Amino acid sequence: MRLIAIVQARMSSERLPGKVLMPFVGKPVLSHIVERLSYCKRIDQIIVATSDQESDNPIHDFCDLNNINCYRGNLNDVLDRYYCAANAYKADAVLRITGDCPVIDPIIVDAVITGFMCGEFDCYGLGGDFPDGLDCTVYSFSAIENAWRNAELNSEREHVGPYIENNPQLFKNGSLKIFKGLSNHRWTLDEKNDYELLENIFNALYSDEAPFLSSDILDYLKSNPKISKINSHILRNEGYIESLKKDKI
Repeated sequence: MRLIAIVQARMSSERLPGKVLMPFVGKPVLSHIVERLSYCKRIDQIIVATSDQESDNPIHDFCDLNNINCYRGNLNDVLDRYYCAANAYKADAVLRITGDCPVIDPIIVDAVITGFMCGEFDCYGLGGDFPDGLDCTVYSFSAIENAWRNAELNSEREHVGPYIENNPQLFKNGSLKIFKGLSNHRWTLDEKNDYELLENIFNALYSDEAPFLSSDILDYLKSNPKISKINSHILRNEGYIESLKKDKI
């Protein structure tokens, strides 16, 4: 089975424009994501999927400069972008990673991939009460193709998984639940306060020799409880909530 990781990224984020190229310890967010995914043992290829809009030329240029595979597609129809990228790179399965997760954990990613492969799932992701920012889900190419052909709602086109996850009668879905009571933690990058928290984490934990893991972040925050409060007021999954509002309209 050929499994590729697709990192979706764009410069036109409404709440924090250009966030995917913002620096932590001198390296852009995208660089950290690709670097951390490179430690995974079960990924065959890493792709950055951005849009074909001029505003996303900096992402393409960054990838070109750093020898990172880059696919350009539809800006707003992210499902179409994923399907076309997966098809172009001949994927049997796709790991979805978003460009706002600079502390994605390679150990957890490999565990999710293993769960997907062992259970012959169409969709298998990290579930339970996990910190926001560790999000990772594997989809079979056939499931993505099915969704690409049939999904109609805004929430189903602007995001990759909703059509698949909301139709369990059509797909075999599962999840890895290894966290309890940690959904209040926010390690994603979507607003200025998120950047401040993540900057503290990177300054304290980053090393060129090996990636810091979720357990390292939790230990650091336990010793520095004030850091967690920096972005604790921000609502989780705001982008998907906005898409659901468009569905009602």
